Amino acid sequence: MPQITPDSLDRALGLLAELLAVRNHPAQHFVVCGGSSLLALGLVSRTTTQDVDILARVEANRLVTPRPLPDWLRVAADDVGAQLDLPRDWLNDQVADETLFRCGLPEGLQSRLTTESYGPRLLISFISRRDQIFLKLHAAVDRDGGKHLQDLLDLQPTADELLAAAKWSRTQDPSDGYRLLLGEMLKHLGHGELVAQL
Repeated sequence: MPQITPDSLDRALGLLAELLAVRNHPAQHFVVCGGSSLLALGLVSRTTTQDVDILARVEANRLVTPRPLPDWLRVAADDVGAQLDLPRDWLNDQVADETLFRCGLPEGLQSRLTTESYGPRLLISFISRRDQIFLKLHAAVDRDGGKHLQDLLDLQPTADELLAAAKWSRTQDPSDGYRLLLGEMLKHLGHGELVAQL
């Protein structure tokens, strides 16, 4: 199965930016999280990812939902993917669900972004290590561990960071069932002492 490496990530975004310019599409500024952001910033030891997760669009210096991605952008991304042999739907907005924007992104996320220009039509802002911890903890609990748990372990969060992430995660799902699963995850991470503070 095709994978995205740091090199192919850079090439893909650069080629996408060129297509936006050649096809005279509007300039875009996206916030990216997940594995591609980890790769771009060198935050963990993993060397590949499956996709580029668009968390938000930046409009007038505000973070807004990227959904739905315009059809012309999907076509351009498909063309890039075909040329570079990238995974299907390598550029997607699946992570940006309604709950995330209704309940709120981690406070201060926008101020911690690292922004890269791939040309006059494409800016990509990658989320910080702290915000990765928040989103990865929530994803690990919500999706039963997997790659999100491994990324979280690789990020080596402190107890304070995990507690802040856990409290934010509860704003996304305040149910008793989620609290129970979150507590089990904290215990698995070696920080069972935090459960009483949720």
